[in-house]
Amino acid sequence: MCNRPLASLLAVSAVAALVPALAPATANAAPRSLAQYEQQKPSWHRCSVESSAKMQCADITVPLDYAKPNGEKIKIAISRIKAASTTERRGVLLLNPGGPGGAGLDLPVALEPQLPQPVKSQFDLIGFDPRGVGHSSPVTCGLTVEEQDTERPYKPATFAKDVAWSRTVARKCEAQQGDKLRHITTRNTARDLDVIRAVLGEKKISYLGYSYGTYLGAVYMQMFPSRTDRFVLDSAVDPHRIWRGMLQVWAEGAEPAFDRWTEWTAKRDEEFRLGDTPQKVRDTFWDLVKRAENEPIIADGVPVTADEIRGYRPMFFHVRTAAETIAELKRAAASREATPPRVPRSITRPTPPRFGEENSDNGSTSFWAVVCSEGRDWPRDPEQYRRDAIRDKARYPLYGDIASNITPCAFWSKGSEPATEINNKIGALIVQNEWDPQTPLDSAKGAHRALKGSRMLTVLDGEGHGIYGSGSCADKPTTSYLTTGKLPTKDLTCHTPAGKPRTALSLPVPVPAATPDLVPQVG
Repeated sequence: MCNRPLASLLAVSAVAALVPALAPATANAAPRSLAQYEQQKPSWHRCSVESSAKMQCADITVPLDYAKPNGEKIKIAISRIKAASTTERRGVLLLNPGGPGGAGLDLPVALEPQLPQPVKSQFDLIGFDPRGVGHSSPVTCGLTVEEQDTERPYKPATFAKDVAWSRTVARKCEAQQGDKLRHITTRNTARDLDVIRAVLGEKKISYLGYSYGTYLGAVYMQMFPSRTDRFVLDSAVDPHRIWRGMLQVWAEGAEPAFDRWTEWTAKRDEEFRLGDTPQKVRDTFWDLVKRAENEPIIADGVPVTADEIRGYRPMFFHVRTAAETIAELKRAAASREATPPRVPRSITRPTPPRFGEENSDNGSTSFWAVVCSEGRDWPRDPEQYRRDAIRDKARYPLYGDIASNITPCAFWSKGSEPATEINNKIGALIVQNEWDPQTPLDSAKGAHRALKGSRMLTVLDGEGHGIYGSGSCADKPTTSYLTTGKLPTKDLTCHTPAGKPRTALSLPVPVPAATPDLVPQVG
């Protein structure tokens, strides 16, 4: 068994992000009142002293409310790395890392080493912080670190506190931001993308979006079909499950991943000593959870609770990582030492993102702004959440009650407009790992059904969240599509050979308490 520190093992398992009236028929034709925005001339400059000289940054303005283009304006921060070849250049490739709440301004310089030369020769790589995020007029509710904690298992004794937390977050956001949060939506971000397109002087855009970025891409395709060129949707969100369903799909996807892990680990009992049958491995895990319910397991001086063990469901999508992690936790539980070696610090909840001291809750605020205002299925009655959590804990023991428990969306004000129904025949390539913890395979299949002109490429046995650029078998056909514009004639599957990377890029996990990590690396 590998004796790497458990924190580094868990870092791998957490790699990672995520409405319905049709857009008006006039959505493709920008009103005259948007000319003031589309005719902007960006003032490009080096992003910072520390940043790569390759990448330039600029700020543009867009209306907060597109229904009132002469009203309040907000800033959108954009970046670019120019195409490597002036003769081969085709246009721009907009990049989004996911979220909601993920900043993408640094994505061109982060992805550039991973992308093949033909793509970099044909496209300017364009990054941006979505509205309300990072350097784009960031929003904040003034939430404390504790108020940003979303991993809340259902318990009868603590449910009243969970309801109070949900109400407090919603009320603080309304008090801090008022009407502004109603306009932090995917539809408005798609409109911002179209302003970026016009400002850059392009008739169409190509696009590479991960996780929530796939949904943003799908909304743009629905709203601006004639301005859509080559779209790659990596680790796809099911647009028909926006948004409560996309949290619940984590629980649904975790159970088959857990079963797969018990089978894989049982075959390697000599290495991990967790049981020589799937049932024995399962029993070992739940025995650790039961022990931690009675008394937290002390790991590196940090108490690890049963809820934290269950809440770290992403690790089971990486079978070796999970086996090593649970084996270390088992040793920590058996140890009489106060500080056992190689302990699971990272099994505890992640630190909320910080975009500057004054905006420490920016990621959480922008997450809830999108998820709550767009979601079509957030109950208003707290008791409905109680019933759903009890039901789903029985269905999905690992994570069901956490996924279905109450959130601030129960008390959130409605968004500025209905969400977008995705149902079009625009061409796009969906790429998906078979074992993705954040957008499980069924989620990508839902996106494929909604995008009737799409083709889907599935990496069999692929683990993790975010594929293109990781060196997997998906890279070659994805590059072919981006550089030729030709989609595969049918859906494809591939299997990365042994010894090649099967794990994903390091992307922002689409939950508000996740620390954004925009540097793609093979896990």
